[in-house]
Amino acid sequence: MCGIAGFISLQQSFTPQQLKQATDVMHYRGPDADGFYFSDNNKVALAHKRLSIIDLSTVANQPMFSADGRYCIVFNGEIYNFNELKNLLIDKGVNLKTKGDTEVIIELYAQLGSSFFTQLNGMFAFAIFDIVKNELTLCRDHVGIKPLFYYVDETNFIFASEIKVIKKLIGKNLTINTAAIPYFLHLGFIPQPQTIYQQVYKFPSASFCTIKVDTSNLFATQQNIQPFWAIENTIEHATLKNEAVLKVDLNNKLLAAVEKQLVSDVPIGTFLSGGVDSSLVTALAANISGSKAINTFSIAIDDGKYNESQFAKAVATHLHTNHHEFAVKENEVMELINTIMPAYDEPFADSSALPTMMVSRLARKHVTVALSGDGGDELFHGYGMYQWANRLSHPLVNVVKQPISMATKYMSSRYQRIGQMFSIANLQHLQTHIFSQEQYYFKEQELVQLLVEPIFNFDNINTVPIAARKLLPVEQQSLWDFNHYLKDDLLVKVDRASMQFSLETRVPLLDYELVQFAYNVDASLKIHNGTMKHLLKEVLYRYVPKAIFDRPKWGFSIPLSKWLQTDLKYLVDTYTSKQIIEKYNVVHYQQVQQLKQQYCNGVSYLYNRLWLIIVLHWWLEENNVDTV
Repeated sequence: MCGIAGFISLQQSFTPQQLKQATDVMHYRGPDADGFYFSDNNKVALAHKRLSIIDLSTVANQPMFSADGRYCIVFNGEIYNFNELKNLLIDKGVNLKTKGDTEVIIELYAQLGSSFFTQLNGMFAFAIFDIVKNELTLCRDHVGIKPLFYYVDETNFIFASEIKVIKKLIGKNLTINTAAIPYFLHLGFIPQPQTIYQQVYKFPSASFCTIKVDTSNLFATQQNIQPFWAIENTIEHATLKNEAVLKVDLNNKLLAAVEKQLVSDVPIGTFLSGGVDSSLVTALAANISGSKAINTFSIAIDDGKYNESQFAKAVATHLHTNHHEFAVKENEVMELINTIMPAYDEPFADSSALPTMMVSRLARKHVTVALSGDGGDELFHGYGMYQWANRLSHPLVNVVKQPISMATKYMSSRYQRIGQMFSIANLQHLQTHIFSQEQYYFKEQELVQLLVEPIFNFDNINTVPIAARKLLPVEQQSLWDFNHYLKDDLLVKVDRASMQFSLETRVPLLDYELVQFAYNVDASLKIHNGTMKHLLKEVLYRYVPKAIFDRPKWGFSIPLSKWLQTDLKYLVDTYTSKQIIEKYNVVHYQQVQQLKQQYCNGVSYLYNRLWLIIVLHWWLEENNVDTV
């Protein structure tokens, strides 16, 4: 786990000192070492901040050159099958000087070029410069676990692990991408390839790009981005339905994924919330570790509804882990509230970033690597929205949606939320509508009223990928989550929160081979007799008693609705004020006032809509944006 950056500058716009200063803003990503490469004419540069995980020697520092001196690499992430790939090089007579994965990548590239990218199993973002051909190649992992951003204009191309590095190097205010704001208000995040800035983009996952340094216009590089993998291309014509066989197969694949990700030259542990996914990862890690107790980490938020620490403790006790629990008081969370803006670089509404930061800070006191349970809900249908996908795809929905929506307006909050689900303007936008309403965000109809300039179109993000078989509505929703929610929200949340404390987080449930397997398991084995994540739970119960999990699913969250009326009320007062709202003129002040009034009058499920308004304007203020 590290931070990378670099540039191509046809007019030599940046100095080595400027690049060094820019990469210092992400010092927490690589506190152990840094390194730089500059071409003879300073038109090309690579930078690396190292967090040492495997092969702690200085020989493994980066940038690293291939044995023949032709290629130079900066790499962020971990390749879990690097020992297997290393054997390919040994068979070819290549002598390796390190014990790590970076050298394996650069030497395979020297031997095979980009054709081996599909063989990499891990989380990664890297850049390789071919000194002879004067070409720069960028690549990002299958799922999008590791971040990679780029800026491009006619004469400059900049890449980095975080947007703040690009901003620092450019040395001027970037132009706000107003087209991204409706996405944020609808989804709570900005989906790839967009960012909050014009000319800054998220490099797409499972893709690579080769840029010729002597090109006359670097804008053309965007056309060269090519996918090397797509989950929809791995979906088979027929699903897997034999439950007995699948339980064995899933158990074996899970064990293999966790075992690969336990390899480390520094202390390692697991996040343990007490939920299904983190408990399963922990159970598998404990099983592999044998008599050596693994470290587990959880937090207990001082609010009964959100405190699942007793369940985490029960799992830890059963598995005999070395358990660390941190009791979080409200004021301790408030101390971290101001880290949200600088950590995420763009508006980001997932408030569970706060507890994720808390548990990361706790874990870093004991380990340098932590395994997370992210991915289980998306792959094995663990969200309530998957059931909504089936309901709202029924042919009668067009007939009943308006009467149901109208009838629930005067009922309790629970039924009003059901009405919001049925209040869908465009059934072709089913995926984003279900997601936005499950998260309590703004519907499309509300955006039309809220935005001063309601110009948006969500057609592209609702496109259902073509696969070998016709996907069920529940599978389409799951695939949407995998391609958008997981990649641009959940994985972003964990990466930024953990890296604030120089902690590497690994996600074994997102091993791409396991992902391919999961998307070919029949949907009836994921939600079975009303039980979500049925097959995954059946594997879990081999290791941990079922009784521990007989409770409602809460997720990893904070009591935001309550805090917006108490400790965080100052954020409401500040960032929904007439002065701030009208300063930026993004949303209508009257609509915000109406929303705030409804929330204060007891319509509590509106809290996340209010949070979106707060985060957006908070971000605008923190980043000294003049107007939008």
